[in-house]
Amino acid sequence: MEAFLVSAGVVTLAELGDKTQLLALLLAARFRAPLPVIAGIATAVLGNHLLAGTAGTLLATLIAPQVLRCLLVASFIATAVWMLVPDKAPAGGAPFVRFGAYGTTVVTFFLVEMGDKTQIATLALAAKYQALVAVVAGTTLGMLICDVPAVLLGGAVAERIPVRLMHRIGAAVFVVLAVLALL
Repeated sequence: MEAFLVSAGVVTLAELGDKTQLLALLLAARFRAPLPVIAGIATAVLGNHLLAGTAGTLLATLIAPQVLRCLLVASFIATAVWMLVPDKAPAGGAPFVRFGAYGTTVVTFFLVEMGDKTQIATLALAAKYQALVAVVAGTTLGMLICDVPAVLLGGAVAERIPVRLMHRIGAAVFVVLAVLALL
């Protein structure tokens, strides 16, 4: 349960103001079809985070515990620093519009999420907890906690959330995770 809750909380904070949250806003505005966009986000995130979580779980079995601990600490600190760098909306909008709202969302979200801080966090959390299902379920829920309101409420949500403060809180959470990984 800890792996699920920590994963959901960490990724919720990491996703606030992230480029994929901005992409959710763009897709919602472009298609004006919230349910297919939300379903596409869920599909893309689940697939992407399943890959990242599987990689993290595999790395944990292949790497010596001391080395893994150092890598986890470094990845958490790097993600904390990354949290302080504001994201911009992805360039070019949604290039796969011919796939409809669902298909475009799946493809663009999956691609934009590659190498993103939430994907890296999923990999690190899966390596730390060795609980693939709990971590992927938690990180997927964390993404949806941020992105579903963005889709449903559009720009009004983005204007009311103090994104800079959330980035700082998210960075602090990753620093705490780094300290906990050291212990």
